[in-house]
Amino acid sequence: MTNEPRRTRSPFHAIRAIDYTVIFVRDIVAMRRFYEDVLALSLLRELSPNWIEYGLGGNTLALARPSRTAADAPTPAGSASLQLAFKVSPAEVDACADELLRQGVALLSPPTNQPFGHRTLFFRIPTAIFWRSMPRSD
Repeated sequence: MTNEPRRTRSPFHAIRAIDYTVIFVRDIVAMRRFYEDVLALSLLRELSPNWIEYGLGGNTLALARPSRTAADAPTPAGSASLQLAFKVSPAEVDACADELLRQGVALLSPPTNQPFGHRTLFFRIPTAIFWRSMPRSD
């Protein structure tokens, strides 16, 4: 038996999923154009000119100009600051690649079968975020 205090259950055990993803952006106009015109996401709501939300399944993806962290140094131009992954079928990965190319988006890596079982596609969007696709489990 130890004399260590008994650890109580953390209140963070209540977290079951990431429900909201906020991406801080330098150019909200360019990012909005990309998400709506290239990726064809439907606008969920626009809370202000500095905050735009898109619904993705049960999650919300928000584009925002920094406010509380406005004094932080920005990510250097041309540097990746975030990588997002989404689940689609291998055929949909290829269709997404074709659509990105049709829309003038350069691919960093074309659709590729990875040794760990994913078919990936990497591309850069206006704020240097990488998107990656992976297989859907359904």
